[in-house]
Amino acid sequence: MTHDAEGRAAIRQAVSVSLATGLYGVSFGALAVAAGLTVPQAMALSLLMFSGGSQFAFIGVVGAGGLAGAAIATAGLLGVRNGLYGPQVAPLIDSRGWRRPLAAQLTIDESTAVATAHKPPHAAQLGFWWTGVGVFVLWNVFTLVGAVAGDRMGDPARYGLDAAAAAAFLGLVWPRITGPGSRLAQTVAAGAVVVALALTPLVPAGIPVLLAAVVAIAAGLVAREPEPVA
Repeated sequence: MTHDAEGRAAIRQAVSVSLATGLYGVSFGALAVAAGLTVPQAMALSLLMFSGGSQFAFIGVVGAGGLAGAAIATAGLLGVRNGLYGPQVAPLIDSRGWRRPLAAQLTIDESTAVATAHKPPHAAQLGFWWTGVGVFVLWNVFTLVGAVAGDRMGDPARYGLDAAAAAAFLGLVWPRITGPGSRLAQTVAAGAVVVALALTPLVPAGIPVLLAAVVAIAAGLVAREPEPVA
């Protein structure tokens, strides 16, 4: 694939992921208001926290009558994974100066997945920035739509929006677990799923995801590159 073709492919992928993920913001806006937040409070979460999983965890605790401290702790646990993306993304986008804090804000599941899906540096950078900015803008726009529309929308799940973001992310990782040499990736994915499902009924929200990541860490420590043959 040529230089320009790689860049165009990264942008197309970024646009698709941004649309799918951004639309899901309608669900967050509607559920946030239903949980008792005001429209400005819902918008502040999307603008400042900007991490879908953490935001849903936060309003889940608040909506269930939990304390603010518990809501913040639960959202923080889920948000830890975004910090783990930093060392992987930083060498790809090589952002410095004023772009560095902006890149940190835009380092989410989707932007990391698109960036790492493309080998050439220019394509990885295009994928990261287009995805990060696209998701940020659309997520906030549709958070506002959902928060303002509120009860008039009904259950957002009936529109299929609850599955849109998950489907888009699955589409990004699918080639990595089905392509050549993907046996290790399949093993890691299966192990992470088993750990997360087993722990979900036993520990607070956010912890199963973090502990499932231990599977990938262990696999990385155990796996070794084959020794070169003389």
